Amino acid sequence: MKFYHLADLHFGKSIYGLSMLDDQRYWADQFIAECRECRPNAIVIAGDVYDRAAPSGDAVELLDYMLTKLADLDIPVMLIAGNHDSGQRLSFGHSLLAKQNIHIAGTAKKELVHIPLKDEYGPVTFWLLPYTYPDQVIQILGDEEIHTYDQAVRRLLEEQEIDLSQRNVIIAHQNVTANGMEAERGGSETMVGGIGQVDYTAFDGFEYAALGHIHRAYPVGRKEVRFAGTPLCYHMNETMQENKGYTEVILRGKGEEAEIHQRSIEPLHKMRYLKDTKDAVYALLKNDTGRDEYIGITITDERITPEINNYLKGLLSSRGSILMELLSTYSAFSGTTASAEKEAVETKALEDLFADLYTDQSGGTPPEDDEYELMQYAGELIRHMDTHGPLNPKDILKMTEKAMKIGGEAK
Repeated sequence: MKFYHLADLHFGKSIYGLSMLDDQRYWADQFIAECRECRPNAIVIAGDVYDRAAPSGDAVELLDYMLTKLADLDIPVMLIAGNHDSGQRLSFGHSLLAKQNIHIAGTAKKELVHIPLKDEYGPVTFWLLPYTYPDQVIQILGDEEIHTYDQAVRRLLEEQEIDLSQRNVIIAHQNVTANGMEAERGGSETMVGGIGQVDYTAFDGFEYAALGHIHRAYPVGRKEVRFAGTPLCYHMNETMQENKGYTEVILRGKGEEAEIHQRSIEPLHKMRYLKDTKDAVYALLKNDTGRDEYIGITITDERITPEINNYLKGLLSSRGSILMELLSTYSAFSGTTASAEKEAVETKALEDLFADLYTDQSGGTPPEDDEYELMQYAGELIRHMDTHGPLNPKDILKMTEKAMKIGGEAK
């Protein structure tokens, strides 16, 4: 049984003010071509199909295009909703689509959608667990003893009639961890550390757990519990993540080791990040052969001036590339806490600094998902600004306090 594991497509996403729809459609075409050539037995998509609960018409059209092409190839598709998706919207027409072997689970129910497939070794049952949280499972099961995400997932799975003597695959979109240890996240993830943890042992007994939610491809606890990662880079710090694409999984007989390969697809626009002195960056780009790229640059020894900004934009534009981000770390801080503050800002996304301040000011309570999304939006705005230099940390704090006040008044 060979199947492809995708997750976190985020169709309709914009990064640094630029729509990624053309890049996503190109990626979808390359993926469909690989499916046509290699003929997997199934495709699983582990949530965050769209970037927002109310996706644009173009994003919906792209998903329709991709699913139609896969249905034409007669490849079963199993798809769940993630925390970015509206489960009700995503599952519209699911009964009709199931007749075309497109199986969608938008919201968790007492009996999970499960799809049996067969190969020469016998049946493989795919269990579809869309993004779920404790209050939801309390309503489904009427169990008031559920307090954590881990408990919610385990209790819901306990309700299923899973034949562990046969092979089973779980498709889930949760913050799965190993002994409480979380992965280093990419800058495009709207998550706050420690929220919604589910230990990987919740999926013991499954031959494979196809996970979504974390944007880096990696195994959790054991190699068969795995995040597929995003198909494309959605933030400059995700250029450090290797093998953006999808995961190929091959299951053989019960008890045999799964064969797992991370497959990459060349993007329409490669994303690249440079950090060095101004002269070093200029020298590198002067003889650079890169074309049609998305570039992020941090200058370490000078403030950003209009001349630097215009030169770099013009040079990259002449090669079909786009300067997505231009920052400076030069003389950004002073005082006795300079090194600590500088290290914090250089290693954390702005939205995570906002979240840290929020948590500190609220007595240790981290922001909710919608509040964090507002912080991420503010971070995106700041990253896109053409400034004459980096923002002063005091200005960032003032902006955060103002946003918190506005949010409180809105509530």
